[in-house]
Amino acid sequence: MFTALLEKMHFPDVSLTTNEQNKEMARLFHGRGFFYPEYQHINIDWLAPVVLIILYKEEDAQWLANLSDFLLVEMTQRGFVVKSIQVQFRCRDLAPTELLYGDALHDFVACENGLAYKINLGKNQNYGIFLDMKNGRSWLRENSHNKRVLNLFSYTCAFSNAAIAGGAEQVVNLDMSKAALAVGRGNHRLNGHDLDKVKYLGHDLFKSWGKVKRLGPYDIIIADPPSLQKGSVNIKRDYPKIMRRLPELLNQGGQALLCLNSPDLDFQFIYDALAEHCPTAKVISVIEPPIEFTNSELDKGLKCVLVGILAK
Repeated sequence: MFTALLEKMHFPDVSLTTNEQNKEMARLFHGRGFFYPEYQHINIDWLAPVVLIILYKEEDAQWLANLSDFLLVEMTQRGFVVKSIQVQFRCRDLAPTELLYGDALHDFVACENGLAYKINLGKNQNYGIFLDMKNGRSWLRENSHNKRVLNLFSYTCAFSNAAIAGGAEQVVNLDMSKAALAVGRGNHRLNGHDLDKVKYLGHDLFKSWGKVKRLGPYDIIIADPPSLQKGSVNIKRDYPKIMRRLPELLNQGGQALLCLNSPDLDFQFIYDALAEHCPTAKVISVIEPPIEFTNSELDKGLKCVLVGILAK
């Protein structure tokens, strides 16, 4: 029944040791890339030891049971230890989660590139980390040694953990959600990081520029704002405000990773906004998402643009 789906799935590298392979998170199938009409309403994540099916359109109970059985067999044959298979209904109010197989695991720890992150299923739409940003975090880890990093809209501080693991001198995390920052602090503890190198600001960025500037200047800024957060962020209106501040927040030669995950705004939106609001910025490169997150229309997928500031 799901043979065609299997051909389109991505599995973590099975050449890894069993322990590592079972802990490494991955997007197994990205239907929201819209390459596969029959399955464009479904994503499947491996949050070891949980398989999470994410539905954007209703399917009946038997279809879900069949998919669960199929995934259990395929994962087990590849050496993965699956303790739970759950489904999250993004197509329903509050995105509830139901158990399809195994243990009702809700709070646990999974890994990305050797770093541990707290995962929480069943309470919120987002479970603690955005897997499509893996390559961005890898870039930061490789480029943060002795750097001062500002992590805007930090959520649970995944970028911060990558920066500290890469030897950053200090990271400042800003997010309106103090609960998310608390999870981020817990992630740093899980990874045995020096907590004196990490600061947390539970503030509205657009009302807190003074506090952010006083803790700078920074060598790297990560900006990964939500596309729309009621009462807080309207990306089309507010991203230019962030770009305008980059020269005063960054050291000479500093860099900013500008991330955008709105299907309604394209790469050109970033380039045009930079040209108007931060003309001293130069585009260095585009950091592409992991291959499993490829979108049939490039501009509708995740956009990560690395820029450098040429002069104050």
